[in-house]
Amino acid sequence: MLRELQNEYPDLSASKLRFLEERDLVEPARTDSGYRKYSASDVERLRFILALQRDRYMPLDVIKETMDAIDRGEKPEALPEHAPVGPRDITDDVAGQITGRMRPMSRKELRALSGATRGMLDTLEKFRIIAADEQGNYSHQDLKAVKAVRVLARYGLEPKHLVGIRRSADSELDLIARAMAPHAMRKDAAARARVAESSKEMLQSLKELRSSIMDSAVEKIDRG
Repeated sequence: MLRELQNEYPDLSASKLRFLEERDLVEPARTDSGYRKYSASDVERLRFILALQRDRYMPLDVIKETMDAIDRGEKPEALPEHAPVGPRDITDDVAGQITGRMRPMSRKELRALSGATRGMLDTLEKFRIIAADEQGNYSHQDLKAVKAVRVLARYGLEPKHLVGIRRSADSELDLIARAMAPHAMRKDAAARARVAESSKEMLQSLKELRSSIMDSAVEKIDRG
């Protein structure tokens, strides 16, 4: 079962497994000779953790709080209303529901799910708001972006007005890349795992900073 999970998450190396164990996120049993032995419930727990990390961009400290709450029998706010409260109950379908993951979709499917016109999708691709992969498919993040643009369009904001958001995102990604550059020079698996985790943590912090700035501005508008 662990091998199947590693096929699903190719970066799940032995060093990353040790890293997750060091962070007290998983605690596999040990054989008499000291080898780790992952049970079915351990694998489901790992799948849950990795899905939150990859698809929700949750930093490990937040995931740790979530898992601790689940282990106490609580239902963390991070989970959707109808999600089970224990990782042992999580199947692939439920993991997809929790993380909001969707399979890649064609341009036709993206149009159908978002309600966007061909012209809107062309414009969003022109301004790099969305981008197809090498197979010409789109991700659930592209769908979220198109839906958000359609809402903004109701307030008179056109895709060309959103170019600054793309540039801002590029600037944030550049900040992360520069901060991680010294660490990215190491090529061992453990270093790559730490760079990936640190990058996600930085991204989450930048999101929170941006949200705080925007919320503060909106509160001032509310106060008149």
